[in-house]
Amino acid sequence: MGTRFYAPTREIDRLATPELREQFLLDDLFVAGEMRLFQTALDRLCVGSVMPPPGGTIPASSKSTALFCGQRETGVINIGDPGEILVGDKSYPVGRLECLYIGGGNGEVSFRSNLHGQSAFYLLSCPAHRDYPIRLAKLQDALISEIGDPLKSSRRKIHRYIHEDGIRSCQLVMGFTELQPGSVWNTWPPHTHLRRSEVYLYFDLGSETVMHFLGQEDCTRHLVVRDRQAVLSPPWSMHCGVGTGRYCFVWGMAGENRTFEDMDPINLENLR
Repeated sequence: MGTRFYAPTREIDRLATPELREQFLLDDLFVAGEMRLFQTALDRLCVGSVMPPPGGTIPASSKSTALFCGQRETGVINIGDPGEILVGDKSYPVGRLECLYIGGGNGEVSFRSNLHGQSAFYLLSCPAHRDYPIRLAKLQDALISEIGDPLKSSRRKIHRYIHEDGIRSCQLVMGFTELQPGSVWNTWPPHTHLRRSEVYLYFDLGSETVMHFLGQEDCTRHLVVRDRQAVLSPPWSMHCGVGTGRYCFVWGMAGENRTFEDMDPINLENLR
């Protein structure tokens, strides 16, 4: 299990590019045939991935068991081929872009790819003060909304899985966003979540690139992000991104509430 402890608010202004990437970017998250986990200082969020080989199974190791039992809850979205997640003696088929919520107090967890494909399970876990039941959500179960302006290249479709009116959780909020044809901005204006931390996982980029903006509004920084890489966003950091082509991203948050709309837009006149 790796760790990420981000710099204090103003120290980010002085970080060189390699230091910035080391603290805020998970660029080696997905590795075929492996399970990878990163513990962060963002509301004690853990970020992980599992890529079982075709027809193979990867069990959660004893070191990672805390992600799936005790005082933690976990959201899983499969961005690869259809697969299966086994929790205790129950099996849950998870197709591409579908979501499984695993509440606290559960037993052994294993991840399996179907025989003719390789799943890519993305995990986001945070502390939980009570146990909610396991819930599987198919694509048709998501709360879908379309927002943004095509004239500003920001039209996108949001799929919400774990939220106030969807899968119940203690503090985890999770879903994914799909950019529409001709759109490349994932949010505008940029914003912060002073009561929550957030993690962006960019995927389906192919050979395209995303420029992800972060930092203070009067001293912005950026990260060059490629396919299946994740960005850590502290509560004080603004965030938005623009790509060289279409892409998708999984968003996940934890903190004081589960209100998706709880965000503070940045005054564009203050951007530097």
